[in-house]
Amino acid sequence: MSDYLILSRDIPVAKWENNQLTVLDEQLLPLYLKRVKNADMWLATRAIDSHRANSRLLKKALRLTERDDVSTVLHVNGATITDNYWIKPIDSALTYAQIKFDNDYFSRLALKGNYDSFNRAANSKHSKTPELTNIGSFEKCWKLIGRKWWMYKKASHNEQFSELFVYELGRKLGFNMARYERGEGCVKSLDFTDGAEVNFEPAMAFMGDDEEYEDVIAKLKEICPQAIPDYIRMIFMDTITANPDRHTSNFGLLRDANTGNLLGLAPMFDHNMALIARGYPSKPKSGDLLISLFNDVMAFHPEYRKYLPELTENIVRGVIDKLGMKVRTQTVVDLVMGRYGFVAGAKERWKSSPTM
Repeated sequence: MSDYLILSRDIPVAKWENNQLTVLDEQLLPLYLKRVKNADMWLATRAIDSHRANSRLLKKALRLTERDDVSTVLHVNGATITDNYWIKPIDSALTYAQIKFDNDYFSRLALKGNYDSFNRAANSKHSKTPELTNIGSFEKCWKLIGRKWWMYKKASHNEQFSELFVYELGRKLGFNMARYERGEGCVKSLDFTDGAEVNFEPAMAFMGDDEEYEDVIAKLKEICPQAIPDYIRMIFMDTITANPDRHTSNFGLLRDANTGNLLGLAPMFDHNMALIARGYPSKPKSGDLLISLFNDVMAFHPEYRKYLPELTENIVRGVIDKLGMKVRTQTVVDLVMGRYGFVAGAKERWKSSPTM
């Protein structure tokens, strides 16, 4: 399919023809296509990561003869769980209802990758699966439970603890968090778009790979200023829980699917690389990169300091107790409170810093 329409539900928003993009509805156009006028490049960003072992098994089970990113996405008309954008041939009569995902038949293969699940998938009459547009570097899958989509992501004990700790701590502090639960050898998260009732626009769509705090804040001021308080809370959480894995594909904006209006920052998600996921980090020092970067933001933006909560050792201990998972409790408490101390302790320096 070299030429195609790009749609939001059943509304054509753009046409890709002869390698040229023609915009048909600017208000509903995916944000990526407002920045990069190349629909094939946009499609490639929606493809399952090819380096994941189970992604290769999926493509083999589905007998995909062309396995590059664009061809992979074309197999499911470019559709995903978390937005309602899709594509079809220019003269096609296909509707959104016909291509929207309604089963999780390939979930076991995507998550587990064992031979029984591979053989079952390879002999299936099903061919459309949301796994082909389920991006990210960890083995994962979508499961449909009671008409709700849940993301299951493979995780070790420490990865599970880290993800769930951040979720519960965020809830305790009143932050906007994607819902997480513990699974068997995995964590599971409820689709925060409720089946694309709203669209998720990853920050990559409007930032590319630029994740610099000041650059993101400047862009949010331009396109969605109401998202800034939650963005500040997100990078605060990343700072105190030692999460180095924040990038432009694991945060973004929610968008009204009917009007195209930007609503605010999506709930926080993807903290399985934080805290003790890769072992117990050493005590924080003044030269810690995340602490330094965050304190620089606070020094230059005193107007955002009001979004920072007070954190106590009792709160941290309460979250650990609630999870009931075996960890070095005192070490986790010292890690989080130590990092928080470097942030809270910088308040005097903020007061004396010039504002911009």
